[in-house]
Amino acid sequence: MGRRKKIVQECERLMDKPENIRNIAIAAHVDHGKTTLTDNLLAGAGMISQDTAGQQLAMDTEEDEQERGITIDAANVSMTHEYDGDNHLINLIDTPGHVDFGGDVTRAMRAVDGALVVVDAVEGAMPQTETVLRQALREGVKPTLFINKVDRLISELQEGPQEMQERLLAVIHDVNELIRGMTEEMDDLDDDWTVSVEDGTVGFGSALYKWGVSMPSMQRTGMDFGDIIELERADKRQELHERTPLSDVVLDMVCEHFPNPLEAQPRRIPRIWRGDDDSDIAESMRLVDEDGDVVLMVTDIGIDPHAGEIAAGRVFSGTIEKGQELYVSGTAGKNRIQSVGIYMGGEREEVEHVPAGNIAAVTGLKDAIAGSTVSSVEMTPFESIEHISEPVITKSVEAKNMDDLPKLIETLQQVAKEDPTIQVEINEETGEHLISGQGELHLEVIGQRIERNQGIPINTGEPIVVYRESPQEASQEVEGVSPNRHNKFYITVEPLSDDIVEEIQLGNVSMDMPELERREALQEAGMDKDTSQNVEHIHGTNILIDDTKGIQHLNETMELVVEGLEEALDDGPLAAEPVSGALIRLHDAKLHEDTIHRGPAQVIPAVREAVHRALIDGEIRLLEPIQNVRIDVPSEHMGSASGEIQGRRGRVDDMYQEGGLMVIEGIAPVEEMIGFSSDIRSATEGRASWNTENAGFRVLADNLQPEKIEEIRERKGMKLELPPSVDYI
Repeated sequence: MGRRKKIVQECERLMDKPENIRNIAIAAHVDHGKTTLTDNLLAGAGMISQDTAGQQLAMDTEEDEQERGITIDAANVSMTHEYDGDNHLINLIDTPGHVDFGGDVTRAMRAVDGALVVVDAVEGAMPQTETVLRQALREGVKPTLFINKVDRLISELQEGPQEMQERLLAVIHDVNELIRGMTEEMDDLDDDWTVSVEDGTVGFGSALYKWGVSMPSMQRTGMDFGDIIELERADKRQELHERTPLSDVVLDMVCEHFPNPLEAQPRRIPRIWRGDDDSDIAESMRLVDEDGDVVLMVTDIGIDPHAGEIAAGRVFSGTIEKGQELYVSGTAGKNRIQSVGIYMGGEREEVEHVPAGNIAAVTGLKDAIAGSTVSSVEMTPFESIEHISEPVITKSVEAKNMDDLPKLIETLQQVAKEDPTIQVEINEETGEHLISGQGELHLEVIGQRIERNQGIPINTGEPIVVYRESPQEASQEVEGVSPNRHNKFYITVEPLSDDIVEEIQLGNVSMDMPELERREALQEAGMDKDTSQNVEHIHGTNILIDDTKGIQHLNETMELVVEGLEEALDDGPLAAEPVSGALIRLHDAKLHEDTIHRGPAQVIPAVREAVHRALIDGEIRLLEPIQNVRIDVPSEHMGSASGEIQGRRGRVDDMYQEGGLMVIEGIAPVEEMIGFSSDIRSATEGRASWNTENAGFRVLADNLQPEKIEEIRERKGMKLELPPSVDYI
């Protein structure tokens, strides 16, 4: 029997023992060594050869991942590890570190109970380290820390035990500060989730040279940092690996410190599901009951050239097996399961069934998208997975050959299904399609995959930056009149506070919540009591308040009012860009008593016009997306590196020394950052390393507004002159 077959059989045997299961994700800043570390764990579990671990990058299964040397898709693998005389099943997800693929990290966190955060010992905690920690903690996922590349402190920086200890303690301190700041508001935490060397929740090592240590492993092997420095300096890395193999240290830490599903699910379910606490299905999920009703949360959709679409996700209750007919939230009818499997890196191994507490790969769920709730009985779906960052860059895509157009449309729809952080706009009339994503690299990878995997030659346009429109002050009351003059709506607009906008983006305020809960959340974020009681609709980060009193026929007309409002907000009055952060109040309405005279053709244009005029009166402005920028560069190139930020309408906020390098931190508009990578390379002779992180939107400078609005209107084929009342810009 092959070794792989044995591992699959052992995984199957352990699946029914939730107390021995650990569902974990490895997350970190880009290039801190996640995938190399995962290779070590796979080798330790006997799944790949020890000799190639670290170079093989077994979890980067796509050709473009191997070429670029970065992880693009989250990859799942199941392995076993013996700890304390008991065999454990570890379902692991290796997640991307690049900011453009942060959506994969958010989705992976929904499926797991523990996150192994990897930090580079030399670079320390970086912006993306903070982001992945926030994503984990928001989902109620417990962190532990592995400090990688410790060999560089010894061999490159020639640090002694004292300096090394100080540096490592500083990294632990920074990570703990982040954890403390984020867990303060988590009421469901009884224990302290900060990490410490003494507890064994911190490991150190080198994924490249396959050795690792933690406090428990030092006690077991008698090795200390003095021995490690000695062996590392004497170039006896193989001996170091043999005496204290990295995989044992990390997998022991996983088994000991991460919760099993029986401990995790009772705490996580109330966090991610707002259904009835007293229902049978809630009880079944809390108990991880394999005999209960089936509940699967889909966190990832992938395509297998042979099996078609594969949905991966966490089974919270029941047992999934072939042939079951299950409901998919938000769609009619049922989907029939064709096969059930577990992941072994890039490949899927079919198994008979997958019980609660595990991560499963399922085919046959044709209606599912990433974020769907799949169940054997109709139920309240899980909270939607909130992606913090919005798409900021758009590219047009068109097929080179018109014959490929139907296939391209199908492929783009599939792309949007697999990655919810991509937005696709398909224009069947012009044959031009727009895809919006998290950054240049994100769209470049999607474009390459369409050509390479689907064999469709495409032309892509220049990157276009996505703007927003937002009112800056309160407007006067505006009247909107229907074309037949029989219906009138009286509307005002005012800006929403940043706190409320953030709560909506994080999913803490939504129309799916019970009204009382939503009211409390809005009041906590600073909305007054009366306003919070009259919330009628939330669209994007905009809220409609119904301040009317006892108007006849308004109830049955409200659906059309909402439709008119959504149309107005999707295409703002300045440049048809989406409106954000607006509080729209409906104060009064005069409606014709005859239904036929207050239909869609009357109400929608009246509301749309009123909302647009109120927004203009509320000093609406274009907002542009901005990015935080961090550049690490030798001091002699500091001037030219900071010049690169300032020359892009950016601002340098801080400069400080870290090790032998200068760190420059600042912000700059996304539009100006296009092409930044080649410019910074030539300005610093290729010696700078940098990273950017999306930092939301800010108001575009007044002197740039008219030019930018005209440019966008021209690109969209709109009339160049603005509505007459927009004369202040």
